[in-house]
Amino acid sequence: MNFLRFRIFYFSLSLLFLVPGIFFLLKFGLRPSIDFVGGSLLEVRLSQPAELTSDTLAPLLPEGYDINTLQPSGEMQYQLKGSEITNDQKDQLVQALQNNFGPVEVLRFDTIGPTLSAELLKKTLSAVLLVSGLITLYVWYRFRDLKYGVCATLAMFHDSLILIGSFSILGYFLGAEVDVLFVTALLTTLSFSVHDTIVVYDRIRELTHKHPRHNYSVILNAAITETLARSINNSLTIILMLFSLALLGGETVRWFSIALLIGAITGTYSSTFTAVPLLSLWDEIEKRKKK
Repeated sequence: MNFLRFRIFYFSLSLLFLVPGIFFLLKFGLRPSIDFVGGSLLEVRLSQPAELTSDTLAPLLPEGYDINTLQPSGEMQYQLKGSEITNDQKDQLVQALQNNFGPVEVLRFDTIGPTLSAELLKKTLSAVLLVSGLITLYVWYRFRDLKYGVCATLAMFHDSLILIGSFSILGYFLGAEVDVLFVTALLTTLSFSVHDTIVVYDRIRELTHKHPRHNYSVILNAAITETLARSINNSLTIILMLFSLALLGGETVRWFSIALLIGAITGTYSSTFTAVPLLSLWDEIEKRKKK
């Protein structure tokens, strides 16, 4: 099958997911968690059914504690995110909740100062740039050709933009936040994407050495044919596991699982239908320049 014949369709499909994500990203941005903006997060479980709203909570808040987000996190569970508070202020709030709603169980309490959150954001950006640069250099060195490194990196950024854009959309409609676990999912997506891409590229190199007189597009198609089934089978096991985890794993790991799921799907797609068509396009441009 001539996969490269549908190259325009593959690029169009990518744009179908990239454009809305980039639009939401530029217009609304991401919803950062307290990991990046600082503040306190308190998650509690009530002992009896009750609706906890901003109006019912406002009179119970200790002085100086401003709630930015109040959302359910499970059955009779609520997450409160706001300005930074001390442990004593947290105990004061829990006591006030117990007086009004009965026994309250504290499931989680985290406080991050603005200095630590700024440092964490800086390290996150540095990690993403460092990983991207090292992967580009490795692929370039491994295949002794700049186009392999550049095309692999473009496919990698294709996956990253879809993941980030998806979370911008999910944050706008469903309140999904970007935290340290999201950064972990993003870095995992980078490695997952380039892993499958290298498998396809390695097959292209083997076929090029074995059939040096064959047309480059024929070799690319043969490499896709020989590696596509393997990529799908390997990725399908991961995708099914992540899908189950997203559905059944609970609120704590749900968005992390969804981020990994998006990354696994886009990584599987881009390694074959983005990275290889980009090589074909690069080869055509080189031939036109020579003519």
